Amino acid sequence: MAAEPETAVPADLLRELNAQLLAVPDGFTVNPKLRKQLERRREGLLAPGGIDWAHAEALAYASLLTEGTPIRLTGQDTERGTFSQRHLVLHDAANGARWAPIQHLLGARAPFELHNSPLSEFACVGFEYGYAGAAPEALVLWEAQFGDFANGAEVIIDQFIFSGLAKWGQTSRLTLLLPHGYEGQGPEHSSARLERFLALGAEGNIRVANCTTPEQYFHLLRRQARHPEMRPLVVMTPKSLLRLPAAASSLEDLTAGGFRAVLWDTERPQLDGVTRVLLCSGKVYYDLLASPRRAETPHVAIGRVELLYPFPAEEIGHYVARYANLQEIVWVQEEPRNMGARKFVLPKLRDVAPASVAIKDVSRPERASPAEGYPAAHQAEQARIVAAAFA
Repeated sequence: MAAEPETAVPADLLRELNAQLLAVPDGFTVNPKLRKQLERRREGLLAPGGIDWAHAEALAYASLLTEGTPIRLTGQDTERGTFSQRHLVLHDAANGARWAPIQHLLGARAPFELHNSPLSEFACVGFEYGYAGAAPEALVLWEAQFGDFANGAEVIIDQFIFSGLAKWGQTSRLTLLLPHGYEGQGPEHSSARLERFLALGAEGNIRVANCTTPEQYFHLLRRQARHPEMRPLVVMTPKSLLRLPAAASSLEDLTAGGFRAVLWDTERPQLDGVTRVLLCSGKVYYDLLASPRRAETPHVAIGRVELLYPFPAEEIGHYVARYANLQEIVWVQEEPRNMGARKFVLPKLRDVAPASVAIKDVSRPERASPAEGYPAAHQAEQARIVAAAFA
């Protein structure tokens, strides 16, 4: 197994890069609606939990550029960010002039390409696959406006990106950023079809991640660019977590440690008192964390699986073995029972759990469509899932 690359970045360098990412030419008029958002990034390095998702992403890219890693980021409304979160490109409010601070870093040793791409996923992902294969030293990323938009590129994903290693010995660092999560936005804007990617993972051909914090995303991007073993990466990126205060990170989180395949509960120190472990991935963790039942169930611990493939079976097995009185492991997901990670994860949990521990799951009922079309129905189902997880 290849050694994990170093992904932490010195604090002084991050402070310097942060200042450059917020710099504009003299006379440039920043859109008044953006000033407060950008100024928060100036203060974000000083405050605990002051770094949000897009801020951590920009710092990851900038740090890689100073290390000589070329980056190419394309996608649908990618310059601004579909959820008005990224703003790597600014437009002068007075004359429309374009300015991308990340393309003018003083210490950059590699270029940063940044382009909005049309709603033609088959063509765009096919081009980026070819680009990533021809430029193995580069970190090439393509972002869907919503995760399920990648459906239009399924032929490229299945026939080339995921099976290329087995068929032709062809691999790359190509990274797909797919917004995923159930926020009541209906069936076409909820699911990135996580189950499809996990079904295609075999023989170490890909990586599939579903991060829950900005620092995890920061370290994951740097890990992908620096890992000695090139593999395509699929990231289930968030929507509502982009600005969720509970999901924010601090400067210290970026300057130490690295990407962790599983994040374990730190609020249940009495291991002997835990009888149920909830395992989940992605946004649903914060729904569980915010539930009033959390305080009422000291016997329940929560683990977040951040790297779904390759599945961290050994780590999970080692950790759950610490709970001497464990009775149940429950996989919790917001996707329907026939979707999400459930079918992939449950057999692996049975392989690593002690024989005396029951393996259960909580999800939406099986559905032909990925999500409800009505916010009220979505909220009712989400509340049922959370209640059932703690029941």
